[in-house]
Amino acid sequence: MKRQLFVLSRRYQDTLRAHLKQGRHATLESARGLGSKALAAGLQTLDLAKLHEKTLITELLPGCAPGKRAALIKQAGIFFAMAVLPIEKSHRDTRAATAHLKKFIESLSQRTVELAASNLELEQEIATRKAVEAALKKSERHYSVLLEQSDRLQEQLRQLSRQILSAQEEERKRISRELHDVIAQTLTGINIRLATLKKEASVNTRGLEANIARTQKLVEKSVDIVHQFARELRPAVLDDLGLIPALHSFVKTFSQRTRLPVHLHAFAEVETLDIAKRTVLFRVAQEALTNVARHAHARRVDLNITKLAAGVSMHVKDDGKSFSVERVLHGKGSKRLGLLGMRERVEMVGGTFCVESAPGKGTTIAVEVPFAKVRAATLKKSSQSTSLECP
Repeated sequence: MKRQLFVLSRRYQDTLRAHLKQGRHATLESARGLGSKALAAGLQTLDLAKLHEKTLITELLPGCAPGKRAALIKQAGIFFAMAVLPIEKSHRDTRAATAHLKKFIESLSQRTVELAASNLELEQEIATRKAVEAALKKSERHYSVLLEQSDRLQEQLRQLSRQILSAQEEERKRISRELHDVIAQTLTGINIRLATLKKEASVNTRGLEANIARTQKLVEKSVDIVHQFARELRPAVLDDLGLIPALHSFVKTFSQRTRLPVHLHAFAEVETLDIAKRTVLFRVAQEALTNVARHAHARRVDLNITKLAAGVSMHVKDDGKSFSVERVLHGKGSKRLGLLGMRERVEMVGGTFCVESAPGKGTTIAVEVPFAKVRAATLKKSSQSTSLECP
């Protein structure tokens, strides 16, 4: 019986749906056929009414627009009236049939009222959800404004840091020129006067000549120290000849002083970078090699500058002791300031900075600096390169 009721229920849904789709051209023959089958299955008027009500509420009304529901209920009611006709005719007691039909109509009206109430609750829930959604959007806009303000403040702090670095670089340049133009010239003048004094005193006493000779050597040594100091502060060759000669000079002096071999390899087109970016590469290489000499106890350092598709890559790799990058970056002290200073310099010109250190593999500092936008579009690949190995 349950199986027959299930099959009949599915057939009723399909037939009623097809009937409603036909609209004004729909016939009621299919409704009569369903009524006969329902009668044969032993269904009564109320049974068929419940089947009709379930189909209407669960299958048809949820997908129907509110303005079309009344017409749909009316057309479905005509279909039901024709379907229930065979069952009603089979009843001998007309009063009983009328009572059944009246009870069905009352039940259907009650269900319609309940459906209307459910629709009202649904509309209220939709309105509430829309209000909540509007509040969320307002809150999202508020937090978006706060985030923009935070980003703006962070950018201002970064600008301040970059200005500090630029001011430091300008100050180094000024001190370098002052050392070279004032102090070095003064010491050179002293050296010349002592040389003259040496010649004049040579005819009088030999002891005076020896003292003057020693003094002259001290002055020459002082001049060399001043020149070295000036080169470290701001090598003139960086401005006059370019990055590669400046690195050659620094690496040679560094290797002679520390007895640490540094193998330098750079492609010539790196000189197409503007002076600010070349200065950044020089300062990073200078700081990295200084850190190697102080902390790494390495036996060899490789400094490679290679070309990328839209920029320049520089790697400073040593075979010395490793260290915890996270601990150094988040700790306190000069090491942290050195790494942060290098990273800030690189980011100031739009580049990227990375440090890798592992036991048995040493430390690698990797820097990528982009070409200018105009140069990046017109730059061609170059195989020209220059290399230097300092014993």
